[in-house]
Amino acid sequence: MNMILGYIFVFACVLGGYALAKGNFSMLFQPPEYIVIGGAAIGSLIIGNSTKVIAGVIKNTLAAMAGKGYYRKDFIDLLLLFNDLSMTIRRDGLLAIENDVEHPHESKLFKKYPKIMANHEVESMITDNLRNIISGGIDATQLDSLLDAQIESAFEEAVEPAHALNNMSDGIPGLGIVAAVQGVIITMGYLAEPPEVLGHHVGAALVGTFLGVLLCYGFVGPTARSLEGKAKEFRAYLVVLKALILAVAQGSSPQIVREFGRAMIPGDMRPTVQEMEKLSGK
Repeated sequence: MNMILGYIFVFACVLGGYALAKGNFSMLFQPPEYIVIGGAAIGSLIIGNSTKVIAGVIKNTLAAMAGKGYYRKDFIDLLLLFNDLSMTIRRDGLLAIENDVEHPHESKLFKKYPKIMANHEVESMITDNLRNIISGGIDATQLDSLLDAQIESAFEEAVEPAHALNNMSDGIPGLGIVAAVQGVIITMGYLAEPPEVLGHHVGAALVGTFLGVLLCYGFVGPTARSLEGKAKEFRAYLVVLKALILAVAQGSSPQIVREFGRAMIPGDMRPTVQEMEKLSGK
């Protein structure tokens, strides 16, 4: 939602300033310039990136516009899931969660947290590492290194669409210059025309530069930074998940498991100890 409000604010300020200066809005309507800049920018995105990354740009941009991300409740749900898992382990032993780990979508423990289960990457990180813990085939040091590698890999994949969009943004002002130069070339064919005709073509050419700079710094660049911010939120979420998994691997009590995870949550979203005790029933 913030992204949409930002788009509206940029449009309102730029067009409002243009109107206050008594600008002619019909001069801004230059479809050839839009085609040159927009088409070339999209083409460069296609040339430089895989289909997966392009799909990620579209998907992540729409998600950011819809306000999707990781919020306080998401971190609390993660703490509560591992509280439930550790309580089951403390009561019935490590093997008691084996069936939940093998069939998470049929597990009463996991079903309580649908948003966690909707993220395949998070679900796999939880179940795969708990499976390793149950099998006893990995020690704490190995598990720590494995989790770090998983987090790094997941973050690199999550941030790639942001980098692709940022690269596209960097090229848009140059494409605006291409459109402007193209307009100047066209204008050269009208040098014998009256000043008002010549002025119209010069103005149309300058729209290319105007549009290229506006798209870069007012829309595409900020959108790329927003996607990068969402990727960093995802990494912060995975860091909390890592702390919880390690605490379970060490055989910690449910309260200590919660504390390991809670300590890693960013301060503005971190619940209090009392709040977690109330929510977890302990």
